[in-house]
Amino acid sequence: MNRTVAYYTLGCKLNFSETSTIGRQLTDAGFNKVNFEKGADIYVINTCSVTDNADKKCKRIVKEALRQNPNAFVAVIGCYAQLKPNEIAAIPGVDIVLGAAEKFNLASFFENTTKKDVAEIHDGKIKEVLEYHSSYSIGDRTRSFLKIQDGCDYFCAFCTIPLARGKSRSDTIENIVIQAKEIVESGIKEIVLTGVNTGDFGIQTGETFFELLQALENVEGLFRIRISSIEPNLLTDEIIKFASTSKKIVPHFHIPLQSGSDKILQSMRRKYLTELYTSRVEKIRSLIPNCNIGVDVIVGFPGETHEDFLDTYNFLNGLDISYLHVFTYSERENTTAIKMTDPVSMRDRNERSKMLHILSDKKRRHFYEQHLGKTYPVLWEIENDGSVMFGFTENYIKVKTPYDPMLVNEIMNVTLTEIDDEMVVKCNFQ
Repeated sequence: MNRTVAYYTLGCKLNFSETSTIGRQLTDAGFNKVNFEKGADIYVINTCSVTDNADKKCKRIVKEALRQNPNAFVAVIGCYAQLKPNEIAAIPGVDIVLGAAEKFNLASFFENTTKKDVAEIHDGKIKEVLEYHSSYSIGDRTRSFLKIQDGCDYFCAFCTIPLARGKSRSDTIENIVIQAKEIVESGIKEIVLTGVNTGDFGIQTGETFFELLQALENVEGLFRIRISSIEPNLLTDEIIKFASTSKKIVPHFHIPLQSGSDKILQSMRRKYLTELYTSRVEKIRSLIPNCNIGVDVIVGFPGETHEDFLDTYNFLNGLDISYLHVFTYSERENTTAIKMTDPVSMRDRNERSKMLHILSDKKRRHFYEQHLGKTYPVLWEIENDGSVMFGFTENYIKVKTPYDPMLVNEIMNVTLTEIDDEMVVKCNFQ
């Protein structure tokens, strides 16, 4: 009888694409994928290092896996496994910990899946992780997350990703187009381009992200291309202009900012100042007026005074953006920021985070209100709560309708009617 495997993924779209690919590899090797609750023989937990409490989350998931099957073989992979292998190995019930390179060779580590008294650790030095592994997700969601790039060379003061994923590297346009065609053949209509630093695509090959977008525009049967996130200094006029005329690139940009204070941006070692960021937003608005623009921002970075935070708040308040992803700064070992003086109190961090979350809700509601009464194509999602299902317009407005299985993965024109209490838009079908 073939052994069963269940998966749990923490973190970003990149992790989801890699878990899906690892799952297909193990299926090809003769393992059977099952739901987490089915008491699998093997549990694979793909971890993240960006969010807070990575250790606590990992412990909780391991505990839940062993509740499903006390004899399950537990493998922990991903960014946190690369950064903190010894801490993970000490979690009761963990049998093997695999680093950034080793996680793509899981089948060889599963030849013997007998529970171990002491967890094994296999983690090569991150400086030696130079190989690129292609990945994309299929079957888990309506959209597919297609990995185009990995690693980062930026070394921002607050970030551990270069230590967890290594140097920036990427696939070739030829390979990505082949994968996009495979995704389309599976019936998926939207591809989300993902990576650690997507705009850095082609750094090794001499190709560019703009050239990749041009190539994907010609993939037959692909309805939507969404860019997961792109740094403002890499979001060129050329890319924005192309997106404005594209039949497939959706009007939605997520652009990390991190701070609206130039002083803090420089302290963070970001590659731009607020003037450049403003110019990117203005360029998008001039060419794609209905574009949904999302922003990452960090509050409570060391040295951020009340005045610095107000600079950020006022900058964002005056910017024509659509929503915020707010992160409360947390200390990370082996980063420049952890050595900085003038830490911000947790009380101030939390208060600033609360203020920006309120601002985000106002921005999102204002953006949604601008589109009420208008008709948009909506791609309906697999996810539902049994009575209601959700979908997204091209410009990422979340819409809901009574659940109908016939709508899943279909693109239908709807008129947006009203915003409910949960910031989801009701609609009428055309």
